Amino acid sequence: MMHEPGGVQMAKHAALCLMMLPRFLLAALMLWLLDFLCIRKKVLLKMKGRQDSPDDPPVCVSDSNKMFTLESLRAVWYGQKLDFLKSAHLGRAAPNTEVMLVQERRMVRILDCIKGKRPLILNFGSCS
Repeated sequence: MMHEPGGVQMAKHAALCLMMLPRFLLAALMLWLLDFLCIRKKVLLKMKGRQDSPDDPPVCVSDSNKMFTLESLRAVWYGQKLDFLKSAHLGRAAPNTEVMLVQERRMVRILDCIKGKRPLILNFGSCS
């Protein structure tokens, strides 16, 4: 695999950042708006009415639990970067990556396993 010169890699990184910036700024604005206590109280109390699971923590509405923090902005940026760089996208062709056929101990492409009109089911397991 060839390595790209530093300038090309930097240009790709800058282009990626520019493409992600509008979505990131919108998410940051939403987090900032949620820091206003009156808005947060309405949103969180409306969500409290929809909680079905007893495992969910209780809703806490106060000035001490801020949404617009450096950590939350980093998490949003990282999540959007992962979403942008993923290879599978809704409405597009499925990625045709290699997988191991365990019983035959050989590598094949995922889409080579399709048989007729039957759905293809992948089982992602662990052997640990």
